[in-house]
Formats: sequence, C-alpha cells, structure tokens
Amino acid sequence: MSKDQYGLIGKKIGHSLSAAYFNEKFKIEGIDAQYSLFPLATISEFSELIENTPNLKGLNVTIPYKQEVMPMLDEISDEAKGIGAVNVIKVSYNSGKPYLKGYNSDCIGFKNSLLPLLKTDMKKALILGTGGASKAVNYILKNLGLEVTFVSRSPQQGQLSYSGLTEEIIADNLLIVNTTPLGMFPNTETYAPIPYHYLTPKHLCYDLVYNPEETEFMKRSRAEGATVKNGMEMWLGQAIASWEFWNK
Repeated sequence: MSKDQYGLIGKKIGHSLSAAYFNEKFKIEGIDAQYSLFPLATISEFSELIENTPNLKGLNVTIPYKQEVMPMLDEISDEAKGIGAVNVIKVSYNSGKPYLKGYNSDCIGFKNSLLPLLKTDMKKALILGTGGASKAVNYILKNLGLEVTFVSRSPQQGQLSYSGLTEEIIADNLLIVNTTPLGMFPNTETYAPIPYHYLTPKHLCYDLVYNPEETEFMKRSRAEGATVKNGMEMWLGQAIASWEFWNK
C-alpha cells in the first residue's frame, strides 16, 4: 500500500520549509505519509497534478495561486469564501473520484501570532500588497475592528500607492503588514518601498515572510524603533491548522 501524499503548490517554492516540517512530523508520529513540493508554472497544471498523484490527501497553496485555484475546487469553506482566498485543500474520494474542499489557515496563523503584539492605540493598519495572503490579513484585521487600507504598486480605487504614503498616513497607521514576497529568499535585498524614516517606536511592522528570519523590511523598521515580527509563528500556526483541516 503506497503512502498518503501531501504537498505544496505554488510558483517559486524552493524556499519553503513545509516539506521539512511535515516529513519530520510524519517520522516522529509514525505516520505513513510523504509531503512534497509541487511547483506549477501555471494553475492550468493543477488538474494534471490531481490526476497523477495517487493517494493525495491534502495540499497547501501559496503565491500566486490562492485565488486562482478557487474555481477549480468542488467546495469552499464559508470562512475561505469570506476571505476570498484558499491556502489549504483537503482531498477526499467518492467512488475513486477526487473531491476538493478549500480552506484558509492563514487567517488562523496570523490572528494568533498578532494578538499578543496588538495594542489598543492601533486603530488603523496598512496592508502592503493585494495578493491572496493580504485577503486573510484584511479579514482578520477588520474582524478585530481595525480600519484597513491596502498599499499597491498599481493601486485601485480606495487603495494607496507607495509614493503616496505621507508622514501623516504613516503616523495614523500604527500597524503595517507586509504581505508581498519582497525580501523573501533568495531575493533578500528587496523590500517594500515605504518611507521608513516616518516610523516610530509606536509602530508594529509585521512581515509575513519567514525566510530569512529578519527581512530588509524588518531591519529598516527596527532601525526607526518600531516593533517587528516575522511570519514564522504565523506559518507554523497555519501548518498546524492545515493538518487539522486535512483530518476533519
């Protein structure tokens, strides 16, 4: 009998720690399973992956497919629908045919890692980036009562551009969350182009990137006295939640 299969789909996923984490978990707990990385050049390769991976039980989804994969699923949880992004897929089988249900564990990991750092004067937040992860962050922040504004290289109505970030806007938004891949290994020299010199010790600058441990965004924010946080705790929290979704 072949092993249960799990994995991660995304475009550039060589930096991911998911395979190491889950395969170590399987080894320690005596679970007969294998977790693999499945880089997809386009989302059109997703159906082929499902067809050609026997005993597939679950997938994680990362950049840039958290939204693109949604129309390809049979069912989506109410929370993932509300967020508008999926990063966990449970694969079950009905008469040998795969049935795919999408969930979102990003929101769980982000909320649990943010709450100990959130202060009462943090009423407004800037979210850097507008991809799938930003939607989970937005969902949680709004549920916590914060006023949220997106910042984008190509802002749509109601959003801000990086060049439009004034001293007043930075002073008004004491929480800044980077949801872009800027600064992620191997491109560790890149960073979100915000006016860091306007940051203060009152600010919390949270980077969803966890590899490297300290990004350029975090270094520049810390230099201005801001509290910084990387995405490792969020990643671990969403990984634990993924396993719970797969085994519901």
